[in-house]
Amino acid sequence: MPNINLLPWREQRRAELKREFLLVLGASAVVGVLVVLALHFLFMTRLQHQQHRNNYLSASIETLDRQVVEILGLQQKRDQLLQRMQVIQALQGNRPVIVRILDQLVRTLPEGVFYTELEADHRVIQLTGVAQDHQQVASLMRRLEASDWFRVPSLEGMKAEPEYGEQAAVFTMTVRLEHASGGEG
Repeated sequence: MPNINLLPWREQRRAELKREFLLVLGASAVVGVLVVLALHFLFMTRLQHQQHRNNYLSASIETLDRQVVEILGLQQKRDQLLQRMQVIQALQGNRPVIVRILDQLVRTLPEGVFYTELEADHRVIQLTGVAQDHQQVASLMRRLEASDWFRVPSLEGMKAEPEYGEQAAVFTMTVRLEHASGGEG
């Protein structure tokens, strides 16, 4: 029987398998590096896209914040204007009443009495004046009580004032304001 030596063939086959293994290993390494680079590129692209979106949202939020501040300022101005309008409307509505009150103050004033100061606070009027004598102050109080516009005259104080006459006195009184239901024309 002839003697066949299979060693060179086996070594050649091992070398070929080793070469194929190294080739597959190298190809796998290249594919692995390419996959890692592709994933890195993909994630960097997504990150940049998200950063652009975040920047856009931040800019939009800043714009909206400025608009909110501006709107709040406009609302405050609107409220102030509405308050002014209400005050003006109240004054316009009270204009005839104020004229009527002043007219009633003059109509109830007896001869020999004059006012030096008039101060109104809501529904209370404080009058300061000079009378020639005490009876005229009493007459003024009766006339104010009889008026449809005034109630509860109260003499706060009275002191002699010889500068205006022998029996003259300076008086201070308060009277409550009451709107007349029917009133005089």
